[in-house]
Amino acid sequence: MHLSFATAVIEALIFASSEPLKVKEIAGILGLAEETVRELIRELQQEYQEKRRGIQILEVAGGYQFLTNPDCAPYVEKLKKVPRQPTLSQAALETLAIIAYKQPITRAEIETLRGVRVDSSITTLLERGLIQEAGRKDGPGRPILYVTTNDFLKYFGLKSLDDLPLVDDWSNNQQLAINLTAD
Repeated sequence: MHLSFATAVIEALIFASSEPLKVKEIAGILGLAEETVRELIRELQQEYQEKRRGIQILEVAGGYQFLTNPDCAPYVEKLKKVPRQPTLSQAALETLAIIAYKQPITRAEIETLRGVRVDSSITTLLERGLIQEAGRKDGPGRPILYVTTNDFLKYFGLKSLDDLPLVDDWSNNQQLAINLTAD
């Protein structure tokens, strides 16, 4: 493996890891000597410092992790003050997955597939802008039809609904939600 590519892989590994990544783990993944990995990390650290980047690689708890540059702290603090929406519950994800794959679909049709009431999930998804009403179905009571929105596509990083993963088994709503979040 060329060392410049190894450096890029190390950077990607540290970035992707939610915990400090140990040199031994990196060396094992790359098939390189631990000292080579340490040297490549030192070079990355120096590059980030010389270019006065907003992030840095620091040794933390026996491993390496990306952290923000302390000089950027006042700005990062302002970001923390921006309210963040909480993640979706499992029930909301399952409901959203059904809507995404079966749209346009009514509340009753969703409840039939889920086997439980979905009032709360529908309300949450509407409030978050992930679904919207798309008219009414012809038939008794003319129930509201629901479809996903462009915010749904943005939330899951999809270009279009064609990018949804294929679903083999409609009997397992949890698997549907996992398929939706895995993409």
